[in-house]
Amino acid sequence: MELNVNDTEVVDIINNVFKSADCLYTQQEVEQAINQMAYQINQDFVDRNPIVLSIMNGGLVFAGQLLTKLTFPLNIDYCHATRYRGETSGGELHWKALPQYELRDRHVLVVDDILDEGHTLMAILNAITAQGAKSVKTAVLLDKRHERKAKPDYRADYVGIEIPDRYVFGYGMDYKEYLRNAPGIYALPDSQA
Repeated sequence: MELNVNDTEVVDIINNVFKSADCLYTQQEVEQAINQMAYQINQDFVDRNPIVLSIMNGGLVFAGQLLTKLTFPLNIDYCHATRYRGETSGGELHWKALPQYELRDRHVLVVDDILDEGHTLMAILNAITAQGAKSVKTAVLLDKRHERKAKPDYRADYVGIEIPDRYVFGYGMDYKEYLRNAPGIYALPDSQA
């Protein structure tokens, strides 16, 4: 978010957004959800030697929390892709940063912050599959409940928390590129969304 105001004004604006937001899930509740996801992922990946691929920037905080709870051998990588490129509606997938590991014949666990409509995540999964990955699974901290999914009933393989259809931030999700570091899941009041 490029604000045409000084640093003090930006701080005031962002602090006011945070103060007016509704806390949907506390840090403790989010950590409990991550622990439950990690337990299931540990069961499923114990002998697979996967690449855990974080989607930047949103997946960074969640991936950092999740990775410390995974107990099997793994490689860590990341990618950064967008369908927007400065536009308000999505187009073709544009890679800002490609995974560094060879994905062919590897199990891949894609980690992202939120599954909203799923267009970008599906495009990333299709690209990974096209590179010859042995299997591709997805883990998202949040799954937003609504009827606008890219495919009907589209779900991630591992979901931490299902949330209502509200604009959320915290734990990697942003409000105009700020508040990714908020220690819980927060929603803007409907009047500000």
